[in-house]
Amino acid sequence: MTYVDTSVVLAWVLREPIRPPPEFWGPHLATSRLTEYEAWVRLHSYGRAAADGGALRTTLLSLNTVELDVAACARCFSPFPVPVRTLDALHLAAADHLRAQGVSVDIATYDTRMCDAARALGFSMALS
Repeated sequence: MTYVDTSVVLAWVLREPIRPPPEFWGPHLATSRLTEYEAWVRLHSYGRAAADGGALRTTLLSLNTVELDVAACARCFSPFPVPVRTLDALHLAAADHLRAQGVSVDIATYDTRMCDAARALGFSMALS
């Protein structure tokens, strides 16, 4: 399973120069409800909700979603091996929750700090 963070979803939806190839997308992808919230907030702040909201909805519906309940966020109650921002910690906690359930998880992100934190937690990266 690949945990996809908001940077990857937005790169795809906004058709940024660096984005995953079409073959990246498939049933092996997961994200957390946080990605939905973050992506909509960013789309609105960029003034792109009308133009790209449909693509965002379609993309989000294609992903398996981890709800941010107490069990999924429990990792945040312990220190991380490197300093992390709050939203990154929640993404990593969701991915770690999947891993704790026996799912093999790697991380897809374009965020350098998120990548460093994920590697410090022992995750491999799905995108280069």
